[in-house]
Amino acid sequence: MIMDNAKIRNFCIIAHIDHGKSTLADRLLQFTHTIDNRRFREQILDDMDLERERGITIKASAVRMSYKAKDASVYELNLIDTPGHVDFSYEVCKSLSACEGAVLLVDAAQGVEAQTVANLQHALEKKLTIIPVVNKIDLQNAEPERVREEVRAILKLEEDSVIMASAKEGIGTEDILERIVREVPPPQGSNDQPLQALIFDSMYDIYKGVIVYIRVMNGCVRKGMQIVMMSSSKKYDVQEVGVFRPAMDPVDALFCGEVGYITCQIKEASDVTDGDTVADAKQPAKKPLQGYRHLKPMVFCGVYPVNAKDFDALKGAVDKLKLSDASFVYEVESSQSLGFGYRCGFLGLLHMEIVQERLEREYGLNLVLTTPSVVHRVKDTKGNDIEVDNPGKLPDPQYISEMSEPYAIAYIMIPQDALSMVIDFCKTKRGEYKSTEYISQSKIKLIFEMPLSEIIVDFYDKIKSMTKGYGSLDYEITDYRVSDLVKLDILINGQPCEALSSIAHREKAQFKGRALAEKLKELIPRQLFEVIIQAAIGSKILARTRVGPLSKNVTGKCYGGDITRKRKLWKKQKEGKKRLKQFGSVQIPQEAFLAALKI
Repeated sequence: MIMDNAKIRNFCIIAHIDHGKSTLADRLLQFTHTIDNRRFREQILDDMDLERERGITIKASAVRMSYKAKDASVYELNLIDTPGHVDFSYEVCKSLSACEGAVLLVDAAQGVEAQTVANLQHALEKKLTIIPVVNKIDLQNAEPERVREEVRAILKLEEDSVIMASAKEGIGTEDILERIVREVPPPQGSNDQPLQALIFDSMYDIYKGVIVYIRVMNGCVRKGMQIVMMSSSKKYDVQEVGVFRPAMDPVDALFCGEVGYITCQIKEASDVTDGDTVADAKQPAKKPLQGYRHLKPMVFCGVYPVNAKDFDALKGAVDKLKLSDASFVYEVESSQSLGFGYRCGFLGLLHMEIVQERLEREYGLNLVLTTPSVVHRVKDTKGNDIEVDNPGKLPDPQYISEMSEPYAIAYIMIPQDALSMVIDFCKTKRGEYKSTEYISQSKIKLIFEMPLSEIIVDFYDKIKSMTKGYGSLDYEITDYRVSDLVKLDILINGQPCEALSSIAHREKAQFKGRALAEKLKELIPRQLFEVIIQAAIGSKILARTRVGPLSKNVTGKCYGGDITRKRKLWKKQKEGKKRLKQFGSVQIPQEAFLAALKI
């Protein structure tokens, strides 16, 4: 049955992390009877265990609802839920491209935060209709009137069109649905045009192959028809067409304006690219749809299996993970101490942590991750420009003319009473103050320029601590600037451990080297021989510590007699330990690599 375009609404929910997106999606599904109470569970659209445990949305997910409005018309609503954390902004951008409207959700206690503003900007760039909602008005510490004014200020609203709601209690749910059907425009396009469908996501199924999530912009896609991927020109026969309710539900066809999925027995994960256009192989469209801006990962680290035999399993796992996370990139690399693995690129540290947990849980792998680093630009003495994402690729110091590091503009939203503390902290991170904006009487937006390497590790956590949980952060990369950077090496018994090497600013290298050496002393287990830990820049040693050898009382069996007998045994033991030190290897535990991240 062909649905009238005028009765279709495609929208998403955008907000800062933990402002109630998943809870509002639950209420909408219950109010429209898309899911009955018997099958309902909290965070129904967050189908990953990891999402449910952490209480955050990691992946965008789609669902179709039928809603009978007050005007007695039945509307088809396609909701695409989005994440809120800055590391998953790519998922938000993909969702916005498949929608005509967005519900902007703001917590009545927290107010407007950094990611609220960032996601709103993305939605306005795509020219989406914005429906503002203040959520959690039932909380004891809620300040709905203050937050309503903040929302009106950022949207520049003259009339009071902000909906007051509580997703947990179901307050305002009907008002939100009525505003969606009234204000969000129906999709453009026609069923009579050649097929053009935007791929906005995909996942891998061992029985069906790659499941492709699409939004049909023109034409229709039916079971049995032959399609072509316009970027690769590869052709496939459609095996199944369906929609999400929220489980996959097969239908005969998807028409213009609708959101759903297709399967074509695609076995190679690399054959499907987010942002690609699906067309009819017999009557292809003249040009592809505008895809997604290619997102460049800014944090890189090595991912290695603990057991070298698991490398093939890791290879299959990263290929399949790439399908459901287009912002994740990887290439093969090898290490003397860790064997074969992958150099992987991430959008931030939370993204890196989530990818590691998914690889270990979903594919049963045991992994070691190296110290993360950003992409540096190096100009050598011959005038060549080199991009370095791994400290091991850095040329020798005598061949380096200058080094540059990426800078970012950080937008920090904080309460007014934390202003001086946060400004002082940002300056210790080599931040350069730009401006202050007053969002309301109690909330301030600080703008700083600082190196990306100072932001990616623990910056957000420290801001949260200083502001008692009320601070928030968003950042965007601006340019590269020349800095006084050095390669910091960690030597274990005189041998460099490249997995712990990093590129640091010269001013901070000594502090970081000493802190890391002391932490490794605690974490490396004692051996039968002495372990010397050193932090160095080139041949200059910055810090040195040692892990003492395990003691064995070789003279315990001696009693009475001359001291020379004991001295003989001690000398023999000393020579044995010296020989063992030459051939023995030190196993560095995973905790040591994790500790390196936090220094």
